[in-house]
Amino acid sequence: MTEFEKGCYGMTEADINAQYMQSMTAKFCGLEMVVMSVLSDCQEMLSFIDTHHSVDERTKEQVRKQLNVAKFILSEMSGIEKHVISKETV
Repeated sequence: MTEFEKGCYGMTEADINAQYMQSMTAKFCGLEMVVMSVLSDCQEMLSFIDTHHSVDERTKEQVRKQLNVAKFILSEMSGIEKHVISKETV
């Protein structure tokens, strides 16, 4: 795993491909549904933060990485260059 992959996604791009883009959901429902699922997971993590009225840095970092995973999948779907959310912008 490169430092970029570790910091951006928390996994390799190959892992994203295997775990998300080649998943049963992707095969039967399409990559759009996979992206919606990742975004839904992010919403759930954010609601956990709201419920406890504090920003847990680990959760915040996981949300950021999952958003980057969703963006990676979208970029692969459209063939465009990747755009990532950096730690500095969060």
